[in-house]
Amino acid sequence: MSIMADPPQEERNTLLETMMRFAPAAAALSLALVVTSSVGWAGERAPAPRAGVLLAEGQAALEQGDVQGAIDAYEAALTVDPGYTPIFLRLAEAARADQLQGKAIRYYREALDRDPRNLAAIAGEGQALVEKGALEKAKGSLAKLESLCGASCPETQTLSATIAAGPPARVQTAEAVLPEANSPQAN
Repeated sequence: MSIMADPPQEERNTLLETMMRFAPAAAALSLALVVTSSVGWAGERAPAPRAGVLLAEGQAALEQGDVQGAIDAYEAALTVDPGYTPIFLRLAEAARADQLQGKAIRYYREALDRDPRNLAAIAGEGQALVEKGALEKAKGSLAKLESLCGASCPETQTLSATIAAGPPARVQTAEAVLPEANSPQAN
């Protein structure tokens, strides 16, 4: 009959010492992982009450064609609740309505910095890129959308249709009028 001998006292002390040395770091790492994963599972939060009112005012202004009024309301909402990402999407929408695609792209990218998987921001950025004439970059946004939600999601279909339609035609309204060569100058 074979009896297993206990490990020597010195080996047990070394094991216990190692466990005690790394226990605080392991506990801190576990806590960090729990907090990080809980943030990832948190749903979209509601805006601050005053910011919600300002967002509604901005949307009403935009629907009435008052783009600058909408931008003012959205910027005020951003001041009230700077952590609410959808405000950047609204600002981008207003900037596109004001024909400021570069500014809209910047707002979409800010939203994507906060939430890299935001389908509305990816699609909006792609549409603004098409409006600006950057079709290749817009196709990159389309590829990103297809990898995240597939070809059948509404954002992918909308951006695909926008790319297929191409950039809008530029309208030039200024006329060049040259003065007459023989007109005498009256003093």
